[in-house]
Amino acid sequence: MHPDYLEILNRRFEIKENEGSPKVIPLSEAIKRFVKPGMTLHFGVSHCRPNGISDEIARQFWGQRPGFTLAMLGVVGNSVVLVYGKLIKKVMSTFFGDSYPTPGPHRVFQEAYRNGTVELEQWTILTYPLRLLAGAMGIPWIPTRSIAGSSMEKDNADSFAIINDPREPDKKIGMVRALNPDLSFFHAWCADEAGNVLMTPPYGENVFGPLAAKEGAIVTVERIVTTDFIRKHAHLVKIPGYVVKSVSVCPMGVHPSGLTNIGTPEFTPYAEDYEFIEEHRAASKKNETYDAWIRHWILDCPDRKEYLSKLGHKKIFYLRGKAAPDSWRSEIEDFSDNLDCGEKSNGVERMIVASGRMLMKSIREKGYKTILAGVGASNLAAWLATLSLKEEGVEIECMAEIGFYGYIPRPSDPYIFNHRNVHTCKILTSIDSIIGMFTAGASGKCIGVLGAAQVDRMGNINSTCIPPAKVFITGSGGANDVASGAAEVLVCLEQNKNRLPERVPYISSPGPRVKTLVTDLGIFEKIGPDEEFTLTAIHADDSGRGVAEKLDEIRARTGWEIKIAGEIKEEPYPTKEELLTLRLCDPKRQFIGPAIPAKDKK
Repeated sequence: MHPDYLEILNRRFEIKENEGSPKVIPLSEAIKRFVKPGMTLHFGVSHCRPNGISDEIARQFWGQRPGFTLAMLGVVGNSVVLVYGKLIKKVMSTFFGDSYPTPGPHRVFQEAYRNGTVELEQWTILTYPLRLLAGAMGIPWIPTRSIAGSSMEKDNADSFAIINDPREPDKKIGMVRALNPDLSFFHAWCADEAGNVLMTPPYGENVFGPLAAKEGAIVTVERIVTTDFIRKHAHLVKIPGYVVKSVSVCPMGVHPSGLTNIGTPEFTPYAEDYEFIEEHRAASKKNETYDAWIRHWILDCPDRKEYLSKLGHKKIFYLRGKAAPDSWRSEIEDFSDNLDCGEKSNGVERMIVASGRMLMKSIREKGYKTILAGVGASNLAAWLATLSLKEEGVEIECMAEIGFYGYIPRPSDPYIFNHRNVHTCKILTSIDSIIGMFTAGASGKCIGVLGAAQVDRMGNINSTCIPPAKVFITGSGGANDVASGAAEVLVCLEQNKNRLPERVPYISSPGPRVKTLVTDLGIFEKIGPDEEFTLTAIHADDSGRGVAEKLDEIRARTGWEIKIAGEIKEEPYPTKEELLTLRLCDPKRQFIGPAIPAKDKK
């Protein structure tokens, strides 16, 4: 070959081990250099959260009231500190509160709602990333099936609209406005020096935020790798270097979240630190204890090295071990002596079992192929139905909104996003696929099962607020998307008059697709074209009461005058296998409630 050709081949076509301008700087410097007061800051949420970045922003801006707008899929854990510290003037999210061990209101948001000190802009777990997707694509609006018919339709009038279909004017289309934050923050396993970022699934809201951000992304990683490593794992590289302003090494940068290593066995994963999350939640109940917690874990930690030193090697090694796919086996062994093997059940167990049975009935009769659940009792009902149907040979796939498809729930941990369930998934993807297509899409054959703070006689769900009393709950999360898009929805909740009002004061999720309501007392169904619930069954229990007495209690604990089916059924008592399965899934009884005292089992 001519020497000129050889020279060009060697010079122009060489693939270098490292490529691109280095962007690696300390996190403290990145925040100081790029984050300015008044910005809209987007915190990217996959199966984890960039808590190291959140902590650094809190350190640098504490006491300054910079007036940030916070955009985040769910504002829980460390990110609540930014609101508590008065760094935030407005929050755009889908869930505001505590998520572990059980979902519930957080006093910081309750006070903000009551006093009007922080604006809370509420979206759903699908429409929020859709807004970022529109922003990333450079289009002003994007269609959605969600929000229409809910109170959010009116609340978000500036960024949600219903228009006529251009081709079929008698049909309506919901539209959400694009969202373009100023800066986006993400944590991932690794990046090269030029900022090409490798992320492991599931992907949650996806990476639309960095691509939509006006000024790009600030990224933290567990380690810096070569561009050659990035090329060899290109199928997992999700954020291109051209949108990344800086990359900072931040070991365990999502703690107390965890980080999976799917597709990257070179990395050692770590699990969620449940004990840390519960300690944080307990500390946040009062200003005095919260101030002390924030000082200890954030303000008095100059960097991540000090944070991890306080966490300690023993805890770090424990979290790495807990991330192993089969670590649930040792946990079950630890719980084994305390597992209730009795055949007596409490009301919540009967509710969950009945919900599972109703799901199985609908799946068999209507041929649903997927099931998607909310957090808590509804999730356990979906797990019970999935495990039972698979044993019968019925094809059904369990899904979780952040990107789990086709998973088999692992015992010992009832948390819906339990990382050990990741290893049993057939597909790991993102919210736009799970909810946007698998749940609500043209090919979707999905039944949803949800919990709720309140449900009315028409099936409308409230999980957001009670305006007259200025009580804030948590927000829709993905419930509105499921209620708007799934073929059918079942709701389960413990029953009292406040939780079953005649009409909910705020519609988080519209009721037309909600066909079944299961409580700890009985089963309500929409019969035929009727849009209102009818009581069709009462749970068998250990009380010795007759049907008339049970009906009196149901009437007393319902906020409307109930319709009763002509022939009221008795829902059979849970079998021993159903109860044992539930207790294996929730051995700490976080959702199934306390065991029946030994004296009452006789």
